[in-house]
Amino acid sequence: MNEERLTEIEIKLAYQEKIINDLNDVVCDQQKEIEKLGSICEKLIKIVNENGLTVPTIDAPADEKPPHY
Repeated sequence: MNEERLTEIEIKLAYQEKIINDLNDVVCDQQKEIEKLGSICEKLIKIVNENGLTVPTIDAPADEKPPHY
């Protein structure tokens, strides 16, 4: 393997390592945000329940037609 080829591979590897580290930072930030949003949802559900209300569910009946029908 010649010197130019080795240098080229080392440069590509360095870029890939940087990209991996940057992506890891993004994933970590997203996880923190997900945990924060989950905590907010739990607090909101608690408030709703304390006020005698019900929390709407995401699950819609399979046989229910959408409103535009």
